[in-house]
Amino acid sequence: MKPKKLTRYFFNRPTLVVAKELLGKYLVRRLGNGKVLAGKIIETEAYVGPRDKASHTYGGRVTKRNQAEWLTGGHVYIYLVYGRYWQLNFSTAGAGRPECVLIRALEAPASLPENTANGPGKLCRFLKLDKSFYGLDAVKSRQLWLEDRGVEVRPNQIKATARVGIDYAGPYWAGRKWRFVLNSSEN
Repeated sequence: MKPKKLTRYFFNRPTLVVAKELLGKYLVRRLGNGKVLAGKIIETEAYVGPRDKASHTYGGRVTKRNQAEWLTGGHVYIYLVYGRYWQLNFSTAGAGRPECVLIRALEAPASLPENTANGPGKLCRFLKLDKSFYGLDAVKSRQLWLEDRGVEVRPNQIKATARVGIDYAGPYWAGRKWRFVLNSSEN
């Protein structure tokens, strides 16, 4: 199958659906020298906006940091944590609905060590992503986009768990099983 770039329609759907369906898709980055880096998405987390106490837009907050979440689906929301790790998210659900999916891990190309992109910060380092990508429209971009390369992911290959590092949101929100992992042993 020839790779197909993900469309606006793909992102402008319910966030929990998008988070699951991103598993098996490829995140692709073209560097300035023309070199292309890519990895299969194997872990995501969903954040469902103003009602989600773990979301940066909880309560309808609009800040300089989270404005990209309010854009139509497919825009990059990237931010720094602990002063050193970039976190890559894509807006979902449609313009004015501040929801997003965090890309937590990629399967690195076979030529690289297995742990090259097995965390949000590591994948941003691997793809050379930083705040210059904030607000980028991945549906139209030639620098960063997502592709469907025909990888079939069956429901029994997806493990749903609690999201990581959000205890501050309280037990209800911290316990939501909105982290999705592609079970490689089923592939």
